[in-house]
Amino acid sequence: MIDLKFLRENPEIVRESQRTRGEDPGLVDALLEADASRRAAVLTGDNLRAEQKAFGKKVGQASPEERPALLEGSKELAAKVKEAEAAQHEAQAALDAAHRAISNVVQEGAPAGGEDDYIVLEHVGEIPKFDFEPKDHLALGESLGLIDMERGAKVSGSRFYFMTGYGAMLQLGLLQLAAQKAIANGFTMMIPPVLVRPEIMAGTGFLGAHSDEIYHLQDDDLYLVGTSEVPMAGYHSGEILELNEGPKRYAGWSSCFRREAGSYGKDTRGIIRVHQFDKVEMFTYCRPEDADAEHQRLLGWERDMLAAIDVPYRVIDVAGGDLGSSAARKFDCEAWVPTQGTYRELTSTSNCTTFQARRLGVRYRDENGKPQTAATLNGTLATTRWIVSILENHQQADGSVRVPEALVPFVGTDVLR
Repeated sequence: MIDLKFLRENPEIVRESQRTRGEDPGLVDALLEADASRRAAVLTGDNLRAEQKAFGKKVGQASPEERPALLEGSKELAAKVKEAEAAQHEAQAALDAAHRAISNVVQEGAPAGGEDDYIVLEHVGEIPKFDFEPKDHLALGESLGLIDMERGAKVSGSRFYFMTGYGAMLQLGLLQLAAQKAIANGFTMMIPPVLVRPEIMAGTGFLGAHSDEIYHLQDDDLYLVGTSEVPMAGYHSGEILELNEGPKRYAGWSSCFRREAGSYGKDTRGIIRVHQFDKVEMFTYCRPEDADAEHQRLLGWERDMLAAIDVPYRVIDVAGGDLGSSAARKFDCEAWVPTQGTYRELTSTSNCTTFQARRLGVRYRDENGKPQTAATLNGTLATTRWIVSILENHQQADGSVRVPEALVPFVGTDVLR
């Protein structure tokens, strides 16, 4: 949730953020009205309770003759207090609903618009030139015994697959390399639960407009996570952290699950858009004033991983309309996919400022010992989709694929034949 104090003092900034996202700026006014109504209801309730307390003293001091009439008045006042408390609960519920309806405030400098309105910040690496007709990742994966989509569909349905032989080793190697780099940069490795409670999923902002992407186990009222960002955000929920000496950094290795609702007909070939994949995700808790610098560090660590797999990529500044509800700014690294002639997302790093931590009750003590809301950030360090770019960019004329040097110790061979 956004900071209500900031909203009261800067409503036009929040309206502009809504416009940048392509969302309704009228929600700002609805929240301001709900906030005013809730404060008015609290004031009414407080005044009536104070009156009730004073009246109680008056009854206690009254003579026997006066007491019956006063007791009758006390009952009327108690009924008014009860009504006021009910009104206060209703006003609070309306405020909570209005508050949760507004996405995080987009950071100044982020581009406006939708999915296609990103800004390219940098290109890295040379696009390969082949003197043969390159195969796509699935043709390579099938011919080399790395990927089995047919049996994945037989066992689980469309958009499922088996990683087989060296394909499995390639995925494990990617994630192991990411884990090693995370540890070297001060992250605590975690293997988190992949089923979370509704309040944790809602706290991260994933039960909004894109809730249809999430698998929900109704009998248990638990959600399968689409990223380990979710359990790591909930890890310190309701806690007060010590952040004055620097951020707390975690790296979560987990399987991830996405329904891919609304993607019918898109990327149906291969493992670009699937229902289950593995990922190592970075997650940081820090003081809000440190969040921008931490965001650049996360992007730097992502770039270091991309350098290790030796693929050409570009860095983009994602437009406001393509941000998740919890992100104030997001940078993606997109790798070149030769057979598609375009770049596809491999990593994403988001600065969620205090949006998630405010929902989840994650705070820290400032220099004066006063609790303040923390900031949270996240970033992808490796995921199954990376195999698409590795196979296509490192393929050779004889149908083999060169294994990036950094992955050879994990995969066990330098060429996939």
